Amino acid sequence: MDNNDILRRLRYILNYNDEQVQAVLASVGETVTKETIRMWLKREEDADFLFCPNQSVILFLDGIILKKRGPREGAPPRVEKLSNNLVLKKLKIAFSLQSDDVLQLLKNEDFRLSKHELSAFFRSPSHKHYRVCLDQVLRNFLQGLANSPK
Repeated sequence: MDNNDILRRLRYILNYNDEQVQAVLASVGETVTKETIRMWLKREEDADFLFCPNQSVILFLDGIILKKRGPREGAPPRVEKLSNNLVLKKLKIAFSLQSDDVLQLLKNEDFRLSKHELSAFFRSPSHKHYRVCLDQVLRNFLQGLANSPK
């Protein structure tokens, strides 16, 4: 999924306005104007569309975790490469979801996945059973979050 779509969907799921998105990013040290956020939220067809950088999506996810779970003890999180696997992992942490919860959200969207398939998404990329999380899985997960009772 593209970064802008992820940001749009998360903003809808969390029911955040531009100021709240800006505050979440500011909580992790990212300074972004409201105008930039509005441009990220536009559709690609719009003349004012601006691609949301990978680092901003990662920081937004970290900000959601910070807001929902509080500050992390120990070393600061390491810089990671944005992927669907990382988005799924960070949202699982932010919403305090167990594997069964994730599977239920997917099932509610008529998307079946086994526990073993799900755990493969959270493995290290160097692990022999690692599996790339496809857009279809992440899209259904986000839709499940959007449709779940808040």
